[in-house]
Amino acid sequence: MSDSTMRIIVNGEATEVSPDITLHQLIAEMDLTGQRIAVELNQEIVPYTDYARHQLNAEDKVEIVRAIGGGSDNDSFMVAGRRFQSRLLVGTGKYKDMQETKQAIETSGAEIVTVAIRRTNIGQDANEPNLLDVISPDHYTILPNTAGCYNVEDAVRTCRLARELLGGHNLVKLEVLGDEKTLYPDLPATIEAAKILVTDGFEVMVYTNDDPIAAQLLESIGCVAVMPLAAPIGSGLGIRNPYNIRTIVENAQVPILVDAGVGTASDASIAMELGCDGVLMNTAIAEAKNPVLMASAMKKAIEAGREAYLAGRMPRKRYASASSPIDGMFF
Repeated sequence: MSDSTMRIIVNGEATEVSPDITLHQLIAEMDLTGQRIAVELNQEIVPYTDYARHQLNAEDKVEIVRAIGGGSDNDSFMVAGRRFQSRLLVGTGKYKDMQETKQAIETSGAEIVTVAIRRTNIGQDANEPNLLDVISPDHYTILPNTAGCYNVEDAVRTCRLARELLGGHNLVKLEVLGDEKTLYPDLPATIEAAKILVTDGFEVMVYTNDDPIAAQLLESIGCVAVMPLAAPIGSGLGIRNPYNIRTIVENAQVPILVDAGVGTASDASIAMELGCDGVLMNTAIAEAKNPVLMASAMKKAIEAGREAYLAGRMPRKRYASASSPIDGMFF
Protein backbone atom coordinates (compact mmCIF):
# COMPACT_ATOMS: atom_id res chain seq x y z
CA MET A 1 0.00 0.00 0.00
CA SER A 2 1.43 3.40 -1.02
CA ASP A 3 0.98 6.78 0.64
CA SER A 4 -1.55 7.65 -2.05
CA THR A 5 -3.92 4.84 -1.13
CA MET A 6 -5.60 3.41 1.94
CA ARG A 7 -7.06 0.02 2.73
CA ILE A 8 -10.77 -0.58 3.32
CA ILE A 9 -12.72 -3.84 3.50
CA VAL A 10 -15.44 -4.25 0.87
CA ASN A 11 -17.65 -7.33 1.20
CA GLY A 12 -14.98 -9.05 3.25
CA GLU A 13 -12.13 -8.32 0.83
CA ALA A 14 -9.26 -5.84 1.36
CA THR A 15 -9.43 -3.07 -1.24
CA GLU A 16 -7.05 -0.19 -2.01
CA VAL A 17 -8.74 3.18 -2.60
CA SER A 18 -7.77 6.84 -2.65
CA PRO A 19 -7.64 8.47 0.82
CA ASP A 20 -10.36 11.05 0.11
CA ILE A 21 -12.94 8.76 -1.49
CA THR A 22 -16.59 9.00 -0.52
CA LEU A 23 -19.08 6.17 -0.39
CA HIS A 24 -20.78 7.64 -3.45
CA GLN A 25 -17.49 7.58 -5.40
CA LEU A 26 -16.75 4.01 -4.31
CA ILE A 27 -20.12 2.85 -5.60
CA ALA A 28 -19.50 4.67 -8.88
CA GLU A 29 -16.08 3.01 -9.26
CA MET A 30 -17.75 -0.38 -8.76
CA ASP A 31 -20.26 0.42 -11.55
CA LEU A 32 -23.16 0.17 -9.12
CA THR A 33 -24.58 3.68 -9.51
CA GLY A 34 -28.33 3.54 -10.10
CA GLN A 35 -28.60 -0.14 -9.19
CA ARG A 36 -30.85 -1.49 -6.43
CA ILE A 37 -28.37 -2.04 -3.63
CA ALA A 38 -28.19 -1.80 0.15
CA VAL A 39 -25.04 -0.42 1.77
CA GLU A 40 -23.74 -0.98 5.28
CA LEU A 41 -20.80 1.04 6.61
CA ASN A 42 -19.20 -0.37 9.76
CA GLN A 43 -22.41 -2.33 10.49
CA GLU A 44 -24.67 0.71 10.11
CA ILE A 45 -27.11 0.99 7.21
CA VAL A 46 -26.48 4.09 5.05
CA PRO A 47 -29.47 5.54 3.12
CA TYR A 48 -28.67 6.12 -0.55
CA THR A 49 -29.32 9.85 -0.10
CA ASP A 50 -26.34 10.02 2.29
CA TYR A 51 -23.73 8.23 0.17
CA ALA A 52 -21.99 11.46 -0.90
CA ARG A 53 -21.74 12.72 2.70
CA HIS A 54 -19.80 9.69 3.94
CA GLN A 55 -16.06 10.02 3.39
CA LEU A 56 -14.34 6.69 3.98
CA ASN A 57 -11.49 6.11 6.41
CA ALA A 58 -8.78 3.47 6.51
CA GLU A 59 -10.02 0.04 7.65
CA ASP A 60 -13.69 0.99 7.18
CA LYS A 61 -15.86 -2.05 6.50
CA VAL A 62 -18.33 -1.65 3.66
CA GLU A 63 -20.96 -4.25 2.79
CA ILE A 64 -22.75 -3.76 -0.53
CA VAL A 65 -25.57 -6.14 -1.41
CA ARG A 66 -28.21 -6.21 -4.07
CA ALA A 67 -31.75 -5.68 -2.86
CA ILE A 68 -32.83 -9.28 -3.42
CA GLY A 69 -33.60 -12.28 -1.24
CA GLY A 70 -31.27 -13.22 1.59
CA GLY A 71 -28.85 -16.03 0.89
CA SER A 72 -28.07 -14.81 -2.61
CA ASP A 73 -24.57 -14.73 -4.02
CA ASN A 74 -24.38 -11.07 -3.02
CA ASP A 75 -25.24 -11.58 0.63
CA SER A 76 -22.81 -14.25 1.68
CA PHE A 77 -20.71 -14.21 4.83
CA MET A 78 -17.24 -15.48 5.62
CA VAL A 79 -15.89 -17.69 8.39
CA ALA A 80 -12.17 -18.48 8.53
CA GLY A 81 -11.72 -17.34 4.93
CA ARG A 82 -14.56 -19.50 3.59
CA ARG A 83 -17.61 -17.90 2.02
CA PHE A 84 -21.10 -19.27 2.68
CA GLN A 85 -24.43 -18.35 1.12
CA SER A 86 -26.67 -19.84 3.83
CA ARG A 87 -26.72 -18.14 7.22
CA LEU A 88 -28.49 -21.10 8.81
CA LEU A 89 -26.25 -23.67 10.50
CA VAL A 90 -27.79 -26.91 11.71
CA GLY A 91 -27.00 -29.84 13.95
CA THR A 92 -27.57 -33.54 13.47
CA GLY A 93 -28.81 -34.83 16.84
CA LYS A 94 -32.28 -35.84 18.07
CA TYR A 95 -33.81 -36.84 14.73
CA LYS A 96 -35.77 -40.10 14.65
CA ASP A 97 -33.57 -41.64 11.94
CA MET A 98 -30.95 -40.91 9.31
CA GLN A 99 -33.52 -40.33 6.58
CA GLU A 100 -35.24 -37.59 8.55
CA THR A 101 -31.83 -36.09 9.33
CA LYS A 102 -30.97 -36.02 5.64
CA GLN A 103 -34.30 -34.53 4.55
CA ALA A 104 -34.31 -31.81 7.20
CA ILE A 105 -30.75 -30.72 6.47
CA GLU A 106 -31.36 -30.63 2.73
CA THR A 107 -34.56 -28.63 3.20
CA SER A 108 -32.84 -26.14 5.51
CA GLY A 109 -30.38 -25.14 2.80
CA ALA A 110 -27.59 -25.17 5.39
CA GLU A 111 -24.01 -25.43 4.20
CA ILE A 112 -22.40 -25.82 7.64
CA VAL A 113 -23.49 -28.86 9.63
CA THR A 114 -22.25 -29.54 13.14
CA VAL A 115 -21.62 -33.03 14.48
CA ALA A 116 -20.67 -34.35 17.92
CA ILE A 117 -17.64 -36.53 17.37
CA ARG A 118 -18.13 -38.85 20.33
CA ARG A 119 -21.62 -39.97 19.38
CA THR A 120 -21.86 -43.52 18.08
CA ASN A 121 -23.84 -42.43 15.01
CA ILE A 122 -20.74 -40.82 13.54
CA GLY A 123 -19.89 -44.35 12.41
CA GLN A 124 -17.64 -45.90 15.06
CA ASP A 125 -19.95 -48.93 15.23
CA ALA A 126 -19.77 -50.88 11.99
CA ASN A 127 -23.41 -51.95 12.40
CA GLU A 128 -24.71 -48.36 12.48
CA PRO A 129 -25.23 -46.05 9.53
CA ASN A 130 -22.40 -43.59 9.05
CA LEU A 131 -23.54 -40.01 9.56
CA LEU A 132 -20.90 -38.82 7.11
CA ASP A 133 -22.65 -40.80 4.37
CA VAL A 134 -25.76 -38.71 5.00
CA ILE A 135 -23.97 -35.37 5.26
CA SER A 136 -21.04 -35.90 2.95
CA PRO A 137 -18.03 -33.60 3.42
CA ASP A 138 -18.14 -33.26 -0.37
CA HIS A 139 -21.38 -31.27 -0.07
CA TYR A 140 -21.28 -29.74 3.40
CA THR A 141 -18.74 -28.05 5.63
CA ILE A 142 -18.59 -30.36 8.62
CA LEU A 143 -18.26 -28.52 11.92
CA PRO A 144 -17.14 -30.93 14.66
CA ASN A 145 -18.19 -29.79 18.11
CA THR A 146 -17.21 -30.62 21.67
CA ALA A 147 -20.75 -31.29 22.90
CA GLY A 148 -20.77 -32.95 26.30
CA CYS A 149 -17.31 -31.74 27.33
CA TYR A 150 -17.08 -30.30 30.84
CA ASN A 151 -13.35 -29.63 31.06
CA VAL A 152 -10.50 -28.28 28.97
CA GLU A 153 -8.76 -31.62 28.46
CA ASP A 154 -11.82 -33.35 27.02
CA ALA A 155 -12.62 -30.45 24.71
CA VAL A 156 -9.10 -30.22 23.32
CA ARG A 157 -8.83 -33.98 22.90
CA THR A 158 -12.14 -34.09 21.05
CA CYS A 159 -11.01 -31.41 18.60
CA ARG A 160 -7.79 -33.25 17.91
CA LEU A 161 -9.69 -36.49 17.31
CA ALA A 162 -11.98 -34.61 14.93
CA ARG A 163 -9.02 -33.31 12.97
CA GLU A 164 -7.71 -36.85 12.63
CA LEU A 165 -11.11 -38.25 11.66
CA LEU A 166 -11.71 -35.61 9.00
CA GLY A 167 -8.23 -35.60 7.52
CA GLY A 168 -6.68 -32.42 8.86
CA HIS A 169 -9.90 -30.43 9.24
CA ASN A 170 -9.19 -27.43 11.50
CA LEU A 171 -12.60 -25.71 11.73
CA VAL A 172 -14.26 -26.70 15.02
CA LYS A 173 -16.98 -25.52 17.35
CA LEU A 174 -15.76 -25.27 20.92
CA GLU A 175 -18.07 -25.57 23.88
CA VAL A 176 -16.97 -26.32 27.45
CA LEU A 177 -20.02 -26.72 29.66
CA GLY A 178 -20.32 -25.72 33.30
CA ASP A 179 -23.03 -28.04 34.59
CA GLU A 180 -25.56 -30.58 33.34
CA LYS A 181 -28.66 -28.69 34.47
CA THR A 182 -28.19 -25.41 32.60
CA LEU A 183 -25.53 -26.38 30.03
CA TYR A 184 -24.22 -22.86 30.35
CA PRO A 185 -20.62 -22.42 29.25
CA ASP A 186 -17.79 -22.59 31.74
CA LEU A 187 -16.20 -19.34 30.62
CA PRO A 188 -12.73 -19.69 32.25
CA ALA A 189 -12.40 -23.21 30.84
CA THR A 190 -13.67 -22.07 27.44
CA ILE A 191 -11.04 -19.32 27.34
CA GLU A 192 -8.26 -21.73 28.31
CA ALA A 193 -9.33 -24.30 25.73
CA ALA A 194 -9.65 -21.62 23.03
CA LYS A 195 -6.07 -20.45 23.67
CA ILE A 196 -4.74 -24.00 23.35
CA LEU A 197 -6.69 -24.75 20.19
CA VAL A 198 -5.82 -21.47 18.45
CA THR A 199 -2.14 -22.03 19.24
CA ASP A 200 -2.51 -25.56 17.84
CA GLY A 201 -3.74 -24.21 14.49
CA PHE A 202 -7.48 -24.74 14.92
CA GLU A 203 -10.04 -22.31 13.55
CA VAL A 204 -12.31 -22.00 16.55
CA MET A 205 -15.98 -21.04 16.47
CA VAL A 206 -16.78 -20.67 20.16
CA TYR A 207 -19.99 -21.10 22.16
CA THR A 208 -20.26 -18.59 24.99
CA ASN A 209 -22.76 -16.69 27.10
CA ASP A 210 -24.30 -13.39 26.00
CA ASP A 211 -21.67 -11.27 27.74
CA PRO A 212 -20.18 -8.61 25.42
CA ILE A 213 -16.90 -8.51 27.36
CA ALA A 214 -16.50 -12.28 27.10
CA ALA A 215 -17.22 -12.08 23.36
CA GLN A 216 -14.49 -9.49 22.86
CA LEU A 217 -12.02 -11.52 24.89
CA LEU A 218 -12.66 -14.67 22.84
CA GLU A 219 -12.27 -12.68 19.64
CA SER A 220 -8.96 -11.24 20.87
CA ILE A 221 -7.69 -14.76 21.54
CA GLY A 222 -8.14 -15.52 17.85
CA CYS A 223 -11.50 -17.30 17.59
CA VAL A 224 -12.85 -17.01 14.03
CA ALA A 225 -16.48 -16.68 15.16
CA VAL A 226 -18.23 -16.03 18.46
CA MET A 227 -21.50 -17.83 19.18
CA PRO A 228 -23.44 -16.37 22.11
CA LEU A 229 -26.40 -18.31 23.45
CA ALA A 230 -29.91 -16.96 23.05
CA ALA A 231 -31.14 -19.12 25.94
CA PRO A 232 -30.10 -22.46 27.48
CA ILE A 233 -29.31 -25.24 25.01
CA GLY A 234 -32.43 -27.06 23.89
CA SER A 235 -34.77 -24.80 25.86
CA GLY A 236 -36.56 -23.17 22.92
CA LEU A 237 -37.01 -20.00 24.97
CA GLY A 238 -35.81 -17.66 22.24
CA ILE A 239 -33.55 -14.64 22.64
CA ARG A 240 -33.73 -13.64 26.30
CA ASN A 241 -31.35 -10.68 26.10
CA PRO A 242 -31.47 -8.99 22.69
CA TYR A 243 -29.68 -5.89 23.99
CA ASN A 244 -26.55 -7.87 24.85
CA ILE A 245 -26.63 -9.68 21.53
CA ARG A 246 -26.89 -6.37 19.70
CA THR A 247 -23.96 -4.98 21.71
CA ILE A 248 -21.86 -8.03 20.87
CA VAL A 249 -22.65 -7.59 17.17
CA GLU A 250 -21.81 -3.88 17.19
CA ASN A 251 -18.38 -4.43 18.74
CA ALA A 252 -17.32 -7.52 16.81
CA GLN A 253 -14.80 -7.87 13.99
CA VAL A 254 -15.60 -11.57 13.46
CA PRO A 255 -18.93 -13.24 12.61
CA ILE A 256 -21.47 -13.44 15.44
CA LEU A 257 -23.85 -16.38 15.27
CA VAL A 258 -26.58 -17.04 17.81
CA ASP A 259 -26.22 -20.56 19.16
CA ALA A 260 -28.68 -22.34 21.46
CA GLY A 261 -32.17 -21.51 22.67
CA VAL A 262 -33.97 -20.82 19.39
CA GLY A 263 -37.43 -22.38 19.47
CA THR A 264 -39.28 -21.25 16.36
CA ALA A 265 -38.97 -19.23 13.19
CA SER A 266 -39.64 -15.86 14.81
CA ASP A 267 -36.68 -16.39 17.15
CA ALA A 268 -34.39 -16.92 14.16
CA SER A 269 -35.73 -13.78 12.47
CA ILE A 270 -35.11 -11.70 15.60
CA ALA A 271 -31.50 -12.89 15.74
CA MET A 272 -30.97 -11.82 12.15
CA GLU A 273 -32.75 -8.49 12.66
CA LEU A 274 -30.28 -7.77 15.46
CA GLY A 275 -27.50 -8.00 12.88
CA CYS A 276 -26.17 -11.48 13.63
CA ASP A 277 -24.32 -13.16 10.79
CA GLY A 278 -26.17 -16.42 11.27
CA VAL A 279 -27.93 -18.83 13.62
CA LEU A 280 -27.01 -22.37 14.62
CA MET A 281 -29.83 -24.65 15.74
CA ASN A 282 -30.65 -28.31 16.23
CA THR A 283 -33.43 -28.98 18.74
CA ALA A 284 -35.80 -26.38 17.29
CA ILE A 285 -35.88 -28.35 14.03
CA ALA A 286 -35.33 -31.91 15.22
CA GLU A 287 -37.97 -31.82 17.98
CA ALA A 288 -40.65 -30.06 15.95
CA LYS A 289 -43.71 -32.17 15.16
CA ASN A 290 -42.69 -31.95 11.51
CA PRO A 291 -38.91 -31.41 11.42
CA VAL A 292 -38.66 -31.12 7.64
CA LEU A 293 -41.37 -28.46 7.51
CA MET A 294 -39.72 -26.60 10.40
CA ALA A 295 -36.42 -26.70 8.54
CA SER A 296 -38.14 -24.96 5.65
CA ALA A 297 -39.64 -22.36 8.00
CA MET A 298 -36.25 -21.67 9.58
CA LYS A 299 -34.63 -21.17 6.18
CA LYS A 300 -37.24 -18.56 5.28
CA ALA A 301 -37.04 -16.91 8.70
CA ILE A 302 -33.29 -16.44 8.38
CA GLU A 303 -33.72 -14.86 4.97
CA ALA A 304 -36.58 -12.60 6.12
CA GLY A 305 -34.71 -11.45 9.22
CA ARG A 306 -31.60 -10.68 7.18
CA GLU A 307 -33.61 -8.66 4.66
CA ALA A 308 -35.31 -6.74 7.46
CA TYR A 309 -31.92 -5.91 8.99
CA LEU A 310 -30.59 -4.68 5.65
CA ALA A 311 -33.75 -2.67 5.01
CA GLY A 312 -33.51 -0.87 8.34
CA ARG A 313 -36.62 -0.87 10.51
CA MET A 314 -38.72 2.23 11.10
CA PRO A 315 -38.05 4.20 14.30
CA ARG A 316 -40.06 3.15 17.33
CA LYS A 317 -42.56 5.79 18.43
CA ARG A 318 -44.49 6.18 21.63
CA TYR A 319 -47.66 7.49 19.99
CA ALA A 320 -49.58 6.78 16.81
CA SER A 321 -48.60 8.26 13.47
CA ALA A 322 -51.27 8.28 10.75
CA SER A 323 -50.38 6.31 7.62
CA SER A 324 -52.59 8.48 5.40
CA PRO A 325 -52.33 12.28 5.07
CA ILE A 326 -55.12 14.32 6.64
CA ASP A 327 -54.90 17.25 4.20
CA GLY A 328 -57.88 17.46 1.86
CA MET A 329 -60.28 15.47 4.00
CA PHE A 330 -63.92 16.32 3.22
CA PHE A 331 -65.18 16.73 6.80
